[in-house]
Amino acid sequence: MSVNRQHIIICTSEFPPQPGGIGNHAYNLAKQLQHHEFHVKVITDQRSMLGDEELDFDKSNAFETLRIKRTTFRFLMYIKRLLLLLKHVKKADIVFASGKFSLWIVAFVSLFYQKRYIAVVHGTEVNFTNTFLKYSIDKALHRFETIVAVSNFTKSLIDYIKIKDIVVIPNGFNHEVFSDKPVTKTPIEGYPKLVTVGNVTERKGQLNVIKHLPVLTKIHPKLKYHCVGLPTEKEAFLSVAKALNVEQHVRFHGRLSNEKLQDVLQQSDIFVMLSGTTKSGDVEGFGIAVIEANAMGLPAIGSKGCGIEDAILDKKSGLLVRHDNTAEFKDAVLNILDHYERYVNEAQVWAKTHQWDAIVKQYIKILVR
Repeated sequence: MSVNRQHIIICTSEFPPQPGGIGNHAYNLAKQLQHHEFHVKVITDQRSMLGDEELDFDKSNAFETLRIKRTTFRFLMYIKRLLLLLKHVKKADIVFASGKFSLWIVAFVSLFYQKRYIAVVHGTEVNFTNTFLKYSIDKALHRFETIVAVSNFTKSLIDYIKIKDIVVIPNGFNHEVFSDKPVTKTPIEGYPKLVTVGNVTERKGQLNVIKHLPVLTKIHPKLKYHCVGLPTEKEAFLSVAKALNVEQHVRFHGRLSNEKLQDVLQQSDIFVMLSGTTKSGDVEGFGIAVIEANAMGLPAIGSKGCGIEDAILDKKSGLLVRHDNTAEFKDAVLNILDHYERYVNEAQVWAKTHQWDAIVKQYIKILVR
């Protein structure tokens, strides 16, 4: 049997059509490997209540997706995912695990079947502050032949484990997500227009941006900060904005379709992701939304001390700052606006190096060795 006819299982904790960086990565990895004539099967959970969204999405893919139906008791879904993996692993040559529960489950299965096991680590799942959870993940990682870290920052979180084969492969950008043609614009307000795409949470850093606005709006009184993504902590963040008297400078768009997201990005000036690490250890492992924004011609400002350091080519595609330093953030915004055309060009060049058709070749090198 030729190498590229190998059977691959990707066990992942997230998968489209619902949003999420881990799911985005798993989907594009599956799609690209299938395109290169590997036989790919995905095992994941159903995340919508009825499963209709997933059913329609799965029918559009060339690879097979097996989903565990959503139940009230989450623990039962983990058991069912384990049983499903045990059933299908017999015919697999290579098994990928992506996401914390997938790491545990695949590591357990490796005790019974001798296959090639590869872990993809993103950040949060290897940065627990809970001692037991951290120990259990460390033990699970030792069951894998190869570990792929999506950034040098993520690799730094597991270097102490002393695993021999850790490879850094950055997240890829799917250039097919957005059309090359301009969309019909629904005007959005402001100049400059700052934008963040991601779940509205502490980790994604929207609150950090809001806290910097009182200084910036004195310089640019028409500035508008646009937040696109699930409005999980919207009300709490809006309360802070009101207390700082900048609520009129902030707009929450909610979750948008790709077309409407493209509309917002095309009209924005700077992409911002000031992610920070939460008390539980939740951390930004890479930040693929940064690369997607770069591809649309948006320079980016992102946080130091997390995976975004790998997503931004500092002083080229954008600038890196400390997420809690208002002076650095202000200077970064003004610097980009003063040299805007140069940053736009560099951002688009940087995004092209992260297209999935190039990134998948790094995975194939691991699979065929």
